Amino acid sequence: MKREPVRFDMVKKPYATAWYLRPLVNLLSFPDVWKHHNRLTKVGMEGIRPPYLLLCNHNAFMDFKVATKAIFPHRANYVVAIDGFIGREGLLRRLGCICKRKFTSDVVLIKHLLRVARRGDILILYPEARYSLCGTTAVLPEGLGALCKRMRVPVVTLICHGHHVNSPFWNLHDRGVKPTEAEMTLQFTPEELQSATVDEINAKLVQAFQYDDFAWQKERGIRVTYPKRAEGLHKVLFQCPHCKTEYRMTSEGDKLKCGACGKEWRMTELSELEAVTGKTEFSHIPDWYEWERRNVRAEVEAGTYSTGAMPVTVESLPNARRFIRLGEGTMTHDMTGFHVDGVDLDGDPFHMEKPVPSQYSCHIEYEYLGKHGDCVDLNTLEDTWYIYPHDCDFSVTKMALATEELFRMDLIRRGKTIKEGIF
Repeated sequence: MKREPVRFDMVKKPYATAWYLRPLVNLLSFPDVWKHHNRLTKVGMEGIRPPYLLLCNHNAFMDFKVATKAIFPHRANYVVAIDGFIGREGLLRRLGCICKRKFTSDVVLIKHLLRVARRGDILILYPEARYSLCGTTAVLPEGLGALCKRMRVPVVTLICHGHHVNSPFWNLHDRGVKPTEAEMTLQFTPEELQSATVDEINAKLVQAFQYDDFAWQKERGIRVTYPKRAEGLHKVLFQCPHCKTEYRMTSEGDKLKCGACGKEWRMTELSELEAVTGKTEFSHIPDWYEWERRNVRAEVEAGTYSTGAMPVTVESLPNARRFIRLGEGTMTHDMTGFHVDGVDLDGDPFHMEKPVPSQYSCHIEYEYLGKHGDCVDLNTLEDTWYIYPHDCDFSVTKMALATEELFRMDLIRRGKTIKEGIF
């Protein structure tokens, strides 16, 4: 009989940060914060003490280090995705981290958050649930306002600027950007939460989370001299705006190139794009990205979106020990959602479906851990599958965009009101 893997214990109560680890957290955080000359501005924070809920934007690992500076000298509990626990579950639990499987509705997590608030500690949450793909706001979950209202503690935002420009998700090399900036702002007192509606809370938080790292860089004239600054950008900008071909974009050095029509763009030291010859369709990287989104939306609205059945390698993460090779199979992402089928190493079939209404977005990785390439990870409350397409034309960025646009279309079909910036 096949042995079932041990599942991560999601029910175990979160610890307060161990006293002997707090100096280590500061030691690992402050040197980088100082290196990048971080400028932290606090707004409305006079007299605010723990407990409170701190909502942070998410562009790079530096976000965690600036959060350490922002809350100093107080301790906090962080919500962390399960892959962050791999090989260090004991340490992270003692640091106060709370495990979450991405884009799942988890009642146990809410209980943990309430327990932290009752204990009198800070709760740090990254509601975008993934690194920004191009330094702009990702969609926020609709349940965020209800969570804030239920917590009954002050709600504070920490919005960092410069972290994506310094170490973008598509090329993590530290570019030495300085100074970086951050604003720590009181958004709601407990009394204001009590009188506000969930929609009013969500609307204010969406407004607070508006940011654009590349616009911020240009406004401040911060130059990035790293010679390979465009490498990896084709992972985000997967469609050529000149010939409209998908999946043929490449990047090298400071150049972005379409392998279909040959057109090239140069990424300047201010992170603007300039066509080497001819018209510059998009000088601002997020504008190119949003053009791709509109094209994906058109496919969804026409009912034609589908990746077809792609060959994939699937790895499972039932606990924080290590990835388990599940086997080979196929994945299809279409108008009905994600469908993954295959045969495991014991010859038994495996299957996962994520219907459109079940997730408003999805988490993707580029060249994850340098193993099998780009991947999508799909989650249940008990398992996480890292799914690596291969031997086919694809873009995980397009799948992420399509997941959001399919969810949006489903809301419209069900007569729901679309609220800007929140699903």
